[in-house]
Amino acid sequence: MSIRRSTRSRRAVAAVSLAAAMALAVVGCGTDDGGGKANEGGSSPSSAPSKSPEGDKDAKQEDTAADEGVDPNVKLAQVNGREGLVLVVNEVKRDSGGFVTVSGVITNNGDGIRNGGQWTGNESGIVAKNPNSVAGATLVDKVGKKRYYILRDTDGRCLCTTGLTAIQPGKSVSVFMQFPAPPATTTEVDFTLPTFATASLKISG
Repeated sequence: MSIRRSTRSRRAVAAVSLAAAMALAVVGCGTDDGGGKANEGGSSPSSAPSKSPEGDKDAKQEDTAADEGVDPNVKLAQVNGREGLVLVVNEVKRDSGGFVTVSGVITNNGDGIRNGGQWTGNESGIVAKNPNSVAGATLVDKVGKKRYYILRDTDGRCLCTTGLTAIQPGKSVSVFMQFPAPPATTTEVDFTLPTFATASLKISG
C-alpha cells in the first residue's frame, strides 16, 4: 500500500486523520522575530512538523504528483530558482480536513540535469526519509506570526512530492505540498521552497 496522495479522493480519506492529529499535536510553527519574518529557529526539529497518524508500516515511498484536478493554466505566482529553474504555483487550497495544499510545476530552463535534493531542506530526519523531495517548503503567516512546515506521517514521510530525480533541461515536473492550515482568518501566506524566491500566495477554499 503506497502513500501516494495525487488524487482528491485519497486526500479526503487523509483529512479525517489529519484533523484529529492536529487537534492534539503542535502544528509546526515558529514565532516571529519582531521584524515581519518568522523566526527560522523558533521551533526545535522535534516539535516543528505536525504528524499524521495514517502512516502504513508496509507502505513504500514512491514518486507522487500534483492533484489531477489542478488547472495548469492558472498561474498564482512564478518564482525563479537557481540554475535556470522556475516554479509556477497553480493552486493554494484550504481543505476541510484542516490542511492547505500547494500545487505547482517546476521547469528546468537550465542546461543541465537537476534533482530534488536541494529542495528537501536541511533537517537530517526529513532528508533521510524524503530524498529528492520538496519537503523543505514552508508557509509563513505573517499576521499570525507563525511558520508552517510540511505535514508528515508517523514514519516521517512527507505529504509532498518525492522522487524528483533527473529533471532534464526543458522538462517540467508537477509538485504538491500539504501543510497544517493557518486560521480561517488568514487568507494570504508567504511560500518558500529552498533555492527559490519567496512568493506571496492567496489561499482559496
